[in-house]
Amino acid sequence: MTGIPRFSVVICAYTDRRWDDVHAAVASVRAQEHPPEEIVLVVDHNRELHDRLKVSLPDAVVVENREERGLSGGKNTGVAVARGDMVAFLDDDAAAAPGWLAAFAAHYADPAVAGVGGLTLPMWPGSTASADMVKEPVPASTGRRPRWFPEEFDWTVGCTYRGLRPGPVRNLMGGNASFRREMFPVAGGFDSRIGRSFHKRPLGCEETEFCIRLRQRSPESELVYDDRAVIWHRVPRERARFAYFRERCYAEGLSKALVTRSVGSQDGLASERAHALRTLPRGALRGVGDAFRGDPAGLGRAGAISVGLAWTAWGYAVGARAAEESRR
Repeated sequence: MTGIPRFSVVICAYTDRRWDDVHAAVASVRAQEHPPEEIVLVVDHNRELHDRLKVSLPDAVVVENREERGLSGGKNTGVAVARGDMVAFLDDDAAAAPGWLAAFAAHYADPAVAGVGGLTLPMWPGSTASADMVKEPVPASTGRRPRWFPEEFDWTVGCTYRGLRPGPVRNLMGGNASFRREMFPVAGGFDSRIGRSFHKRPLGCEETEFCIRLRQRSPESELVYDDRAVIWHRVPRERARFAYFRERCYAEGLSKALVTRSVGSQDGLASERAHALRTLPRGALRGVGDAFRGDPAGLGRAGAISVGLAWTAWGYAVGARAAEESRR
């Protein structure tokens, strides 16, 4: 590739309940300092929503998911349609800062870089409404984090967690990531057996498995995390509750079992081991220290870290056992 990188931005949508969110996401891509080649909006087996979006967003490429229902199929469809040198993914309930694509583009001058991801910040309940962000894509308010919610577990709401540092990483977060289009034939597409689908349980990890598979098939390739590539991701009220937190942790464990079955436990759990052994103990101690310094909610954060780790491990054990039994 030579010259300025051309980006196809893929946004996957599935419900009209996110109508304003989708339009805010598209508006934020239109406002990029590094203009995209195209905006590809993939609608997941919802013909009525597809038809409505095709009318309301005439400057976007609006297509129906051509594969199995779910996020993996939607992303694969977006990649198949994309014309850009790079394919960037943005969640349908997120908005990108104006310098998002420019930050990605800066890394692709290095031919070893196969993908770049960015910093995803939460918009908690009470943040700027999506309808207002259609006109001004940068939120005026990001709401208020629940005091018990530890930053080490922001991944449960699709955001960047405490402990992730800029530089080379094992995998990118799927709602704020970009890849060279030429890498998809090398790695293969996103696996529809992993990640979000019509299933009610909040599974994930389709991007983790994809990134590991990409690196296994192209060991010389690098994936980079750059915290200057910023997006804001909306956290609905029901996902800011402790019940969802526990459910999401358990589902992550189930998902990680599927990932390790696909790519092996050494690669599939390398980052998780480091996070569990270093970042989480420090976070729990920080919470206890905060409580001694006059913030009682620190004990809640320490407790949430312990519960989150336990529920994730439980989900992994259940998933691993189910995978073992299916092989017999």
